[in-house]
Amino acid sequence: MGESARERLGEWIRPDGGVVLLTVECQRGVVGTESALPELAAVARSSGALRNVARLVAAAHGADVQVIHAVAERRPDGRGANTNARLFRAAARLPVQQHSGSTAVRIAEPIEVADEDIVVRRLHGLSPLAGTDVDALLRNLGCRTLIVTGVSANVAVPNAVFDAVNLGYTVVVPGDAIAGVPADYTPAMIRNTLALVATITTTDEVLGCWKAPRRAGRTDGASRSTGHVADRGAGRGAAGGAVSRG
Repeated sequence: MGESARERLGEWIRPDGGVVLLTVECQRGVVGTESALPELAAVARSSGALRNVARLVAAAHGADVQVIHAVAERRPDGRGANTNARLFRAAARLPVQQHSGSTAVRIAEPIEVADEDIVVRRLHGLSPLAGTDVDALLRNLGCRTLIVTGVSANVAVPNAVFDAVNLGYTVVVPGDAIAGVPADYTPAMIRNTLALVATITTTDEVLGCWKAPRRAGRTDGASRSTGHVADRGAGRGAAGGAVSRG
């Protein structure tokens, strides 16, 4: 990455400059060892994307950058869930269901959830932003730049990026911290679509901008997958190299 590009990225994601890290559907029932979508889970792990999300979350905690975890879930009775696309109907038949309150909707290891993290849960739709509390929370937090990570590069991640751009946020995507299926789809999506509207970077480049000592007072293993839940959002689906800017 050129020096000017690095400086520009550093300014956008400066910890005291209004940046928020968003993880998308990094839950046990999606990317965990007992995933409803084993192919996606395998790619998220083998590609290093899930590990990079965990690295980014840990660094955000250490740099006082707010983390929001967007979780897709479904009521056991299915009330309020979409049925208007093949994806929703197929998800309703999967052996592992993203039921509210189940282990499937807890944040997957090795991601650690701190007490100051916000967990936003949705019961409908494809996007972590549309129809949820995420936009209002970002505005209240003074967010100007949103770093988007997680899965999948097929559906939820591009939805998050497009919605955030439409809402006026500058979006940064560490390309090695998102995953989709098949594995070779993700770089094509990044190159041909996301790079047109977001700044594409890498996990190491983001971490290089967040050089700060890690804070004390982290949660321990028994409570890492809880965080602070934005309950108002609960009633609203389931499921590089150089910096480039469109």
